[in-house]
Amino acid sequence: MSTSHTGARTVERTFDLLESVADRGGASARELADDLDLPLSTVYRLAGDLVARDYLVHLRREGRYELGYKPHRLGLALHRQIGLSAQVRQRIVDLHHATGCAAYLTVRRGATLALIFVADSPECPRLEPMTFGFHQAPHATAFGKILLADLDDTERQVELARYGLPGLTPRTITDPGVLDAHLARVTRRGVAWEFEEFLPGSSCAAVAVRRPDGGLLGCVAVSADARRFDGPDLRVEHRLRVASGDIAAYFRRVDTDVLTD
Repeated sequence: MSTSHTGARTVERTFDLLESVADRGGASARELADDLDLPLSTVYRLAGDLVARDYLVHLRREGRYELGYKPHRLGLALHRQIGLSAQVRQRIVDLHHATGCAAYLTVRRGATLALIFVADSPECPRLEPMTFGFHQAPHATAFGKILLADLDDTERQVELARYGLPGLTPRTITDPGVLDAHLARVTRRGVAWEFEEFLPGSSCAAVAVRRPDGGLLGCVAVSADARRFDGPDLRVEHRLRVASGDIAAYFRRVDTDVLTD
């Protein structure tokens, strides 16, 4: 095995370990070894490197690892780059209250749409896998379909090659031709829906947030129990379009202020 391949594998395992600690809210070395299918000695070595760099802390008395301060600092830096203001967050909260659905904001980060803010409640909780940064399964999520519909054929094939078209539920679109036809409808209507394609029992809708030149900034989305949505709801679509316009207008004002400073 080449030195470069070994180094890449070590980096991959290190990030897997860090993510496992984050997902678990802390874990022992044995739990991490079982979770990642790694030798215990490898876990101690990787975790030790992360502790030395403040990405993890080792709670020796409890025999477990938890996140250090460095991931929090990186998260704050990402929020500064995104520029998520209290005004934008409040607009998503308003969308949640107006629709009675969990409401989401995603922004374009390179070739993906990443989830950056969610407003929900015990009465209408977010979809369980959707936490900060979520961007997987674009063929099965409403906001993922917005992204795919915005890409040209070559870009779309590259994006789909990253994830494939796994059948997450019996209703997930897994045929490339069917997906292409579906995305053409998304483009015509300007709204994407998915009905139990991502998770059984849940449906979602999304509308793009665009720059003045039409480029994709991100999107706003909502999700609810599938019993509420067995087909497109025009009132929800209208509220999504209004929220999208408000957020796009906010970002236009921010860009203008920067240019005129």
